[in-house]
Amino acid sequence: MIEPKEFVDALAEQSIEFYAGVPDSLLKDFCAYVDDHGKQGQHVITANEGNAVAMASGYHMATGKSAVVYLQNSGLGNAINPLTSIADKEVYQTPMLLVVGWRGEPGVKDEPQHIKQGRITPEQLELLEIPYQVVAADSDLRELVRWSRNMLDETGAPVALLVKKGAFAGYKSQRKPATNATLQRESALDVLLTLAGDASIVSTTGKTSREVFELRVVREEKQRDFLTVGGMGHTASIALGAAMGRPDKPVVCIDGDGSALMHLGALPIIGSLKPANFTHVLLNNAAHESVGGQPTVADRTDFRAIALASGYNAYAMASTPDELKAAWAQLADEPGPVMLEVRITTGSRSDLGRPTSTPRENKQAFMEWLSK
Repeated sequence: MIEPKEFVDALAEQSIEFYAGVPDSLLKDFCAYVDDHGKQGQHVITANEGNAVAMASGYHMATGKSAVVYLQNSGLGNAINPLTSIADKEVYQTPMLLVVGWRGEPGVKDEPQHIKQGRITPEQLELLEIPYQVVAADSDLRELVRWSRNMLDETGAPVALLVKKGAFAGYKSQRKPATNATLQRESALDVLLTLAGDASIVSTTGKTSREVFELRVVREEKQRDFLTVGGMGHTASIALGAAMGRPDKPVVCIDGDGSALMHLGALPIIGSLKPANFTHVLLNNAAHESVGGQPTVADRTDFRAIALASGYNAYAMASTPDELKAAWAQLADEPGPVMLEVRITTGSRSDLGRPTSTPRENKQAFMEWLSK
């Protein structure tokens, strides 16, 4: 396996020292090492992958150096526009090293939302005309770095390392939790499912949707929630569409801080449309927990100010079950859109499973519930 420290040190020897990106579960050890040991002002966990490509472009213009942009392969969708219209060799010709986690690699068991993405990832890079090398546990680190440096110099444009599962050796982050919250997400969700009653629920990517699914099973309740297993950052927009399609039905969006920050522009749209049946629950643990626990900036982001400035009619915050019940009751008297920020801690059960229903079955169950 490739030691994250050795990889980072080898890149530094080639004057590649600036990092920007969105954490990925296959890259979590590498990302954690960079977060712990990156030089001051030389590492940014961005809101989305396109932001990272844009930052790498600005950094190159300021320094003449190449940056590292790390991302899960699903994040290529967010990055395609700046990759083709800014960094491409036919436009501004900006060199940067893309380190891409290969979720859904053919022949490797993975979740449904990753299988299609994994199958087409090499073709995406080829279509973008981005030279790439596949990185495995037994890859020659020095050769990979030499290839990267040579291709960056030769093309003056983006090149990529496509990283297979298990390529990086383990590294445990030394970062302490960003918040002092003690409420577990699953406990908060259990309370929220009770409070929401018959409302139609759209839950965000990662462990949140996994816990919602398992709670329905434990509670012996019919599965009827839309579990957003892919498309991070779009949960609020999916919920908005459902709320507009059925203005007679209450819709609850259960979002995460990383998801909300990724496409924060959705909030002013929600606020401008004023869907009276829309409740936006923001579970905030200031971390990208589902992909390794790397921090977001949500511990120092004023979501109250953002929500109200975006046109939301009310905001409340809670960090305990009792506060959660009181905040829900407070917001119940207000027309939507309203936001309920729930401060939670990181962590989940070690035996947390995954939805046993397929995405299509999940969608159908949600549609049936909405149609009642």
